[in-house]
Amino acid sequence: MKAYFTCQAIYRNKNNDFYLFKLENRTFKSSVNGLSTYLHIYFTSVSKLSMLTEIAKDARILLKLRIYLIVMKTDIPCRACSFSLDSSQYLGMLERQDQSFNATADYQESVTFTCITSGSPEPLVTWHRKGQQLEPSEKYIFSKLEGSRSMLTIRNIRQSDGGTFSCKASNKAGSQERELFLKVFVQPHITQLKNVTAVEGSAAMISCVAEGEPLPDISWRRASDGQTFVDGDKSRDGRFEVRGRHGKSVLTISGVKLSDLGRFDCEAQSRIGGHQKSMFLDIEYIPKFLTNHTIYYSWEGNPVNISCEVMSNPPATLLWRRERFTISEETPHMHIYGTEGRKSVLEVTPMSDRDFGRYNCTARNNIGVRYQEFILAQADVPSNPYSVRLSAVSQRLATVTFMKPDSHGGVPISYYLVQYRELGSMDWRDVKSHSVQTTVVLTGLEPNTTYEVRVAAVNGKGQGEFSHTETFQTLPIREPSPPAVHGQRGVGKAYRLGLVKQDDGGMPIVEYIVKYKTDKEEQWMTKLVPGANDFAMLQPLQWNTRYEVEITARNVKGLSEPTFYQFFMPQKPDITGKKSLFSGMGLGAVVGLGLGALLLLLVLVDVSCFFLRHCGLLMCITRTLCSKKTATSGKGKEMEEGKAFSNLSNFDNQRTNARTNGSPIYCLQKLPLKEENGKESLKPDTIEIKVHSDNSIHIKPDDSKA
Repeated sequence: MKAYFTCQAIYRNKNNDFYLFKLENRTFKSSVNGLSTYLHIYFTSVSKLSMLTEIAKDARILLKLRIYLIVMKTDIPCRACSFSLDSSQYLGMLERQDQSFNATADYQESVTFTCITSGSPEPLVTWHRKGQQLEPSEKYIFSKLEGSRSMLTIRNIRQSDGGTFSCKASNKAGSQERELFLKVFVQPHITQLKNVTAVEGSAAMISCVAEGEPLPDISWRRASDGQTFVDGDKSRDGRFEVRGRHGKSVLTISGVKLSDLGRFDCEAQSRIGGHQKSMFLDIEYIPKFLTNHTIYYSWEGNPVNISCEVMSNPPATLLWRRERFTISEETPHMHIYGTEGRKSVLEVTPMSDRDFGRYNCTARNNIGVRYQEFILAQADVPSNPYSVRLSAVSQRLATVTFMKPDSHGGVPISYYLVQYRELGSMDWRDVKSHSVQTTVVLTGLEPNTTYEVRVAAVNGKGQGEFSHTETFQTLPIREPSPPAVHGQRGVGKAYRLGLVKQDDGGMPIVEYIVKYKTDKEEQWMTKLVPGANDFAMLQPLQWNTRYEVEITARNVKGLSEPTFYQFFMPQKPDITGKKSLFSGMGLGAVVGLGLGALLLLLVLVDVSCFFLRHCGLLMCITRTLCSKKTATSGKGKEMEEGKAFSNLSNFDNQRTNARTNGSPIYCLQKLPLKEENGKESLKPDTIEIKVHSDNSIHIKPDDSKA
């Protein structure tokens, strides 16, 4: 089939590069009801122009033509031109909804491309990427819908899926291809960050590599103090510097110090998200000795521990040497505890002067070696204390103070030994200090006596020399000092005086002489209190009266100066002014107590009537209960034993007579007997009970029992 078209130029622009033609389809004019369309013509080169026309779809044959015509420039301008087209074979232009697509990787996302084609025969659509035709798989899903729509779905988008895809349509008329671009956004992800080990004083380079789309920015954070570093930063001391490029950042630390040891965080950040990882900077260094104590003292036969403590990374191996010889377990009088790690102890038991001297501790690791020298010196006894002084000397006490010796002999002082004796005596008495205190109190001295005192220091090696001997004299016996008094109100007309002993003058206080009188009287009353007592009780005293007291302490030497004291006895308590029993109660409480007392009185009267007159409320209750219990007991026996109470009627008559005569009535029941094992035994035995007019009771077993 051939279609003929006639075009007529109806518009031309000033540049002569755009023309608008009117097309008429003469072949299908009748079938399309005179439908006409417009032909747009664009120049694509000097000699050619492109003409795109679209012919309306015929309702009968449903033909949709997309025609791509090349017209020579020589045909332009033209008022009318004719074209012929063989419409039996053609390939329409490819269409697609979008040219660029965005997706985020690693989120299980999918993207679908759509390509719309037309042609006769129907074109074959294929999808291509990087010159390779794509095949259906779990990754690529192909589908085709109505309207010549071909779709490609890419599942589980990853970063490598980004780039150009092409849709290619082919039939006998030729082939056409259109490109689509997929841009994949990728969350930042740190792909390389390792722990680093550096040697102290050297440089450490820490590298962090991250990927993502868009490319993330990388920053560093020191965990010890929270300080952050970004690309281009440099610390104040110049030791920390960051350089980064194309997803890689390098943190350089110059002159590594032990304080740099620890965790560093690398963070990759973009507008899509962020990712953080941590690494540990380990620092190796030569062994460092932690022990400042390098001189040890001992004596022959006394073991001593020489400690060598180091800090190193990696751990060091420790060796002990003496005069270029290595000490081992076979070395006599020596033993080693620990040869690796942080600490090693050398135990030395010197047996002669040759065992004293210099010892060497060697610490070695793969970074280097260090040495430390120790000296084992022969200990000596301490030197003598000095500046011995006596203070607070009394009749029987004296306090000795002194200064520590200049030398402790290499061994710590254990205590001080204070010796004293009476002048002219040959025997010294010893007093040890408490720990290493330089004050000692001497007790049990004799009054008015001259003593000698000296002090020596004692350590593990032994006792050192004594200090210079000092002489002191205790005080002579004298009268005691006035006692101290404090008062305390007693009970009733008594008053308690507390006595506090002061200096007794070197002899025990025999007694206290207490004199007291009112402030209006002239005559003193005297009370003697033993010296061992610590109080004096004055009684009886007068109410509302002021008293004066004079207290004197006495020992064998004589009387002390008096101590004066005054106190005041208060007014006599008013016992008539005490509150009554009900004064603190309200009206309701008083009424309640009254009703309770009345009820209690009624109960007592009723009980009395019960026992004396056989009447009253309690009597009525008793009679009612007895009658009910008797009837119940009879019925139970008849059901369980098959025999009723034989004398129930006689008992009722006797009960009636008892009521008439005023005799007491008793409620009696036959109780079940107990077997030896505690179970009840039901027996048809009865007991006859008689109540006489004289209130006596006669109980007779049933004859049938016999």
